[in-house]
Amino acid sequence: MNAWEKLLNNARGRSPWIYCLNTGACNGCDIEIAASLTPRYDAEQLGVRREGSPKHADILVVSGPVTLRTRDALLDIYQQMPHPKAVVAVGSCPASGNVFAGSPTVFGAVDQFIPVDVYVAGCPPRPQAILQGIAQAAQLLAAGKQKDHVEVIE
Repeated sequence: MNAWEKLLNNARGRSPWIYCLNTGACNGCDIEIAASLTPRYDAEQLGVRREGSPKHADILVVSGPVTLRTRDALLDIYQQMPHPKAVVAVGSCPASGNVFAGSPTVFGAVDQFIPVDVYVAGCPPRPQAILQGIAQAAQLLAAGKQKDHVEVIE
């Protein structure tokens, strides 16, 4: 890794831009994601910025199980993100489908379609855990994303 790549990876780790995607959740996790980005929890101390376009984001934050209507959008948004990128699955639904598993309109977990780097457990998870998951994904990006295992934040 040359000096320029080290500088870029360091910048990605210190200022992660996130794009949030609800793939069919009940909005409980979305409320907690929004809460984690407010001044009370101060996501800006980590350099976290919510981005409106996946083309500028480093980290994809996914909530909810993958449904018939959102599968194509999930794949399209993931492909639009520049490399390197990380994915944080927030809540129980993107990990297993949770209470929506077995529904005819739900495919299931997010990792069936895209690779997930960090899982944040809970239904819904605490805002502190969501920030910890985003920070863990940012560390993966800063390290050049040489991931050997999936991180689970509880």
